[in-house]
Amino acid sequence: MPKLKTKSAAKKRFKMTASGRVKSGVAGKRHGMIKRSTDFIRKATGTMVLSDPDTKIVKKYMPYDR
Repeated sequence: MPKLKTKSAAKKRFKMTASGRVKSGVAGKRHGMIKRSTDFIRKATGTMVLSDPDTKIVKKYMPYDR
């Protein structure tokens, strides 16, 4: 069976935790901060853990990072 390729886009955007969950940055903080509430900006700092359906999708893109 041939080797599977890791998607470069997924490799740059996601990291796996030791328990197998997927971490990512919070969406919505690239631009347009003037119209966002300060509450939203504060909550969107750091990283978040993806939901289970999204985790399944990302794990397909990163076959060797489990």
